[in-house]
Amino acid sequence: KILEDLKNAGKGYNLTVHKYKFEEYGIPQARHRIIIVGIKNSLNLKFKVPKPNFKTMTAKEALKDIPANATNNELTNNSKQVIERLKYIKPGKSAFNSDIPKHLQLNVKGAKISQIYRRLDPNKPSYTVTGSGGGGTHVYHWKENRALTNRERARLQTFPDNFNFKGSKESVRKQIGMAVPVEGAKIIFDSILKTFAKLDYPYINGKF
Repeated sequence: KILEDLKNAGKGYNLTVHKYKFEEYGIPQARHRIIIVGIKNSLNLKFKVPKPNFKTMTAKEALKDIPANATNNELTNNSKQVIERLKYIKPGKSAFNSDIPKHLQLNVKGAKISQIYRRLDPNKPSYTVTGSGGGGTHVYHWKENRALTNRERARLQTFPDNFNFKGSKESVRKQIGMAVPVEGAKIIFDSILKTFAKLDYPYINGKF
């Protein structure tokens, strides 16, 4: 219904619908999003989905060499219990698939979310950075017993270090988590501009 309405809006649009897996484009994060590009039928142009480069950027590579004076880099004040719990969680594992002492286990009934208190795997792209949520959803360092800083989360979203987020710490976290990875958006927009300029670029079929 949504696609049909978009297709028939105005005098009609030529739609390209694709589920992007940004880690396949060299983004240090497994972030999957459906993105729709629509071009007026009257322009007689068809957007083609840019071909992934399949270059892997790991979390460890993405988070190295953050400048000491970088903004939005304040540490989260983790409780003693959280710090103690993290000691039992290995890289890539979460609170629900780790051997944690009973007094540190989460008292959760029903669905168990695999990303709660999940550490990054330093040798893989990060799991998806989120913009909200309570304890256990802040993304956790693979070695240090702490949550990532907002600057580290921004690195995983490929924001440049000189991009200064405004607002409270939690507001900044939301801004970062709700964003499209900067370098991923750049790849898509470069391809859109090349489409309008009628320039060639590597592409795939774009089928969803």
